[in-house]
Amino acid sequence: MDTEAQPTERDRSSRPSAPEDVSQETPGPEGPEGRSRFAFAGRISRWLPGGRVSLTLLICLVFLLVLNAFVAQPFQIPSGSMENGLRIGDRVLVNKLAYRFGAEPRRGDVVVFDGTGYFGNSDYVKRVVGVGGDRVVCCDKEGRIQVNGRSVDESTFLYPGDSPSAVDFDVVVPDGTLFVLGDHRGRSSDSRDHLGSPGGGMIPVDDVIGRADWIVWPFAHLTRLSRPSAYARVPGAEGAHG
Repeated sequence: MDTEAQPTERDRSSRPSAPEDVSQETPGPEGPEGRSRFAFAGRISRWLPGGRVSLTLLICLVFLLVLNAFVAQPFQIPSGSMENGLRIGDRVLVNKLAYRFGAEPRRGDVVVFDGTGYFGNSDYVKRVVGVGGDRVVCCDKEGRIQVNGRSVDESTFLYPGDSPSAVDFDVVVPDGTLFVLGDHRGRSSDSRDHLGSPGGGMIPVDDVIGRADWIVWPFAHLTRLSRPSAYARVPGAEGAHG
């Protein structure tokens, strides 16, 4: 059965012959249908103390919580292990989507990770020096770190006066993990110091919270953290283990 209302012939004797009153058949924006769009929000605002102001603040709070949990999160730098690039008290904005949807950390990225069970019960910020399959060696004849047989010039971000490492090592990074170092090598506890610990000083990629993309505080230190070009010529891991 067709449930749509069918048109009926008007009783012309009961009404004057005049143009149809369109407003009776097509509710305007002020009609009940237009008002019902905001009825739900109106009921919530009447229930909340403070009305629409409280509702607006609540929506903003929920938005910030979702943003913080899934998109970007600020972290405060607690130590000098990443100087001069990151100083004590700086706040960095960590991109939590950087390594989702199939992307992986790359050499030179500054990452924040959960070090529980590997470095300590805290979050840490370090620079990625080796990824899965890489052979990382310290040091060549000029005192530089080598990755897959290629010497890396770290002078653009290494703390002035620091050597690339005072500790010799020769490691192969297992798949799914990272070899990380601080930029202030003289003050950084990093993969070099945990070679004999569980995990061999390597950080599981799954424990990476995100990539530090910006210094957002203090404003005078506002900076975009870009990947240095020092690792651009490092070859892939194939054939690096010979």
